[in-house]
Amino acid sequence: MAVPTPPSVPGAPRRVPPRAPQRAPRPTLVEDSADHLLLHADVLVIGGGPAATWSAITATEQGASVVLVDKGYCGTSGVAATAGVGHWLVPPDADRRDEEITPREEQGGYLTDRDWTNDVLDEAWYRTALIEEWGYERTRRSRPAAGGARTAPAPNPFARRPGERSFSGSSPDYLRFLRGKVKKNGVTVLDHSPALELLVDGAGVVSGAQGYQRQTGRAWRVASGAVVLATGGTTWKSHSLGGDVNTGEGHLMAAEVGAHLSSMEFSNFYGMVPFGTSMDKNGFFVTASYWDHQGVPIAYENLHKSRAELLAASLRGTITAQFTQFGPEVRPTLRAAMPNFFMVTDKLGVDPFTERFPMDWVQEGTVRGTGGVHVLDRDAWTGVPGLFAAGDVAARDRVVGAATGAGGPNLAWAVATGTWSGRAAAALAADRGPSSRGLRLEPTGTVGLRPDDAAHPPRSAPAGEGSWREITAAVRDEMLPIDKSVFRHHQGLVRSLDTLDDLWDRAGTELVPAAVRGAEAIRTRETAGMLAMARWANRTALHRTETRGMHTRTDFPDADPQQARRLLTGGLRDLWVVPDPEPPVTGDAGAPYAAPTPPTRAEEAS
Repeated sequence: MAVPTPPSVPGAPRRVPPRAPQRAPRPTLVEDSADHLLLHADVLVIGGGPAATWSAITATEQGASVVLVDKGYCGTSGVAATAGVGHWLVPPDADRRDEEITPREEQGGYLTDRDWTNDVLDEAWYRTALIEEWGYERTRRSRPAAGGARTAPAPNPFARRPGERSFSGSSPDYLRFLRGKVKKNGVTVLDHSPALELLVDGAGVVSGAQGYQRQTGRAWRVASGAVVLATGGTTWKSHSLGGDVNTGEGHLMAAEVGAHLSSMEFSNFYGMVPFGTSMDKNGFFVTASYWDHQGVPIAYENLHKSRAELLAASLRGTITAQFTQFGPEVRPTLRAAMPNFFMVTDKLGVDPFTERFPMDWVQEGTVRGTGGVHVLDRDAWTGVPGLFAAGDVAARDRVVGAATGAGGPNLAWAVATGTWSGRAAAALAADRGPSSRGLRLEPTGTVGLRPDDAAHPPRSAPAGEGSWREITAAVRDEMLPIDKSVFRHHQGLVRSLDTLDDLWDRAGTELVPAAVRGAEAIRTRETAGMLAMARWANRTALHRTETRGMHTRTDFPDADPQQARRLLTGGLRDLWVVPDPEPPVTGDAGAPYAAPTPPTRAEEAS
């Protein structure tokens, strides 16, 4: 299978310098009736988390009109809204970059790309510096507490050491601010409006999308000059905190127009939770102490790289954990940094710093894993004319390889790809011009929306709600158990793929909603997205006959130096897997780092 190259047809992206920030023009409202909403815009952003908001903000800075549609309420739904903010910020200094990047190359199984990582860190460094300028700051003045006492001032999220900068704090504060910035810049936001399928013009250029508004009960359509997918990763409805809205239909929409994916075998990261809860948003487990079900201490190597030692012990019985690595002096700071986690442990009556507590696991899939839509360049372009991808929907393998991106690298990736995609989408829309919005557009949705009559003659009438529930349960049975998703072997993967392929055949005729753009279509489309992601993940895992990072093959327990390449996958009914022709770039193979010169105001305005 050939890897797509930039086409020579209208719709190929190009790099452009940023403009000075400005209030962008509003999208054009074409129809606003009880049954249908139609808008024309330069750029459509699908998603509502950090990557989506950064993309929308950047597009408006280029003078583009922007519509942002979110499955939930922009800034409050998804995994980012339930965590803390901790960007991976490394100053533009060659030695500091080397100190940060080199360990991650080893953790990532040497599948990373040092040049891409430097570019991501550069973009994150300069873009997040604007947040304070835009007016974001946590309340620093003390507030009256109960009884009139004064509380201590909140820490400055932009605290610095010489040459260093950090930005950490509460995700709800951060995302609420980004939502406000989006609105201030003139973006039209459609909340509770999941996208169901992409639209293409006669030349195959992605030119919008359509979906359904839950609260108003009507269909929506946006015709645009370019589309940015920022729909997040996939957790297969594992009940990871905030993750059940991440069901893979963004990846499916991309594949339906010809995009492909990368590193889908690294989509099996399991988050740690206090037993009986879904609270997987913390980093304290990474260097904690553990005991097996018999009270024997468990040794482990690196939980960023792999959790196989602890996961194996969990199959034998419940293990316990304790945050013995933190002294009393830092515990109040840690509680303030992650209040959600400690609210849960307090309700359980556990002090995790001084007591052992039972723990469990939750599948975090591609949210904490690596796999996703493959982007080809620093425009975050998917290889499909008119379509860009940002954040967790896009593969992060060039930055983290076979290891988890966790919070910091994933946030840096969201800022960088959000910025790149917003700039490139706005430039493409300007190239195409407003006349492209009036073209006749064709829907591209397949499984979960329309019967796949060509490949599978209908065997029965659509099964409706019972069918999507049954197929969803069957997908979860293949993707959530530790003994299937973590400890893989040839026979198990083949059995799982046989099951998933049969489900795909069924879905082609059974996952057919009564109305393509109705409320029922949201559920059938989510089911189709989860099923597609499961097939891509397991097919790629079957091809990687070695153990590397979070991918463990019990029949191939060692790493194979000949397989130190990223794997690409794609297709819908007939899947394919090929090595990425772009090799990893690690260590001295990377270009010598030279810090970029930030543009002056005059250059930005030119």
